[in-house]
Amino acid sequence: MLFRQLFDPETSTYTYLIADETSKEAVLVDPVLEQVERDFTLLQELGLTLRYCLETHVHADHITGTGKLRELTKCLGVVPENAIVNCADRWIKDREILEIGDVKIEAIATWGHTDSHVAYLVNGDRILTGDSLLIRGCGRTDFQSGNAGLLYDNITQKLFTLPDQTAVYPGHDYKGRTVSTIGEEKQFNPRFVGHDRDSFIDMMNNLNLPDPKKIAEAVPANQQCGNKD
Repeated sequence: MLFRQLFDPETSTYTYLIADETSKEAVLVDPVLEQVERDFTLLQELGLTLRYCLETHVHADHITGTGKLRELTKCLGVVPENAIVNCADRWIKDREILEIGDVKIEAIATWGHTDSHVAYLVNGDRILTGDSLLIRGCGRTDFQSGNAGLLYDNITQKLFTLPDQTAVYPGHDYKGRTVSTIGEEKQFNPRFVGHDRDSFIDMMNNLNLPDPKKIAEAVPANQQCGNKD
């Protein structure tokens, strides 16, 4: 398996390229519109055929590159079930598995940051957590029908029950960190260590964070696969 972690410096967003090295089939997870040229060039350089663009959720901080990549490669745009996206080719359900060659990508519903969010478990040993579980943090729950209690339940009951050695690759990091593990996050993540469900909800309801700068533009554009018009 080929696995690459790509970074957008403006929004601190990670995009993930996953490919089967035998069949040369590939997927991109959470592509960013401004980085489409970079991603398309890399696909060409590595001789890969893009089959799917996968979204972890409808993003509020950047515009997806799925629509543009679909024009360039004829790939399919895949979003979580219940996501209000008018132009998706496919909606993926909890525990549904996508296969590209010998690579298996399992969707795990992790609602809470938004009301339609999935993480992707790749070949059973690395989890792309989107904006649910972050390195020493977690996604906010104060807009897009977020639910702090649901986020706590999904992270503790679904993600924290994965093997401790499972690599955690988040959708964002604002401090330059690239990867963690489930074991590390269970031991050191301050959003969960020392918090039960009620205290987690109280903490999340009182973060008082500013809205993402692009929220007014990004959400409606992402409901149209990245088309602004």
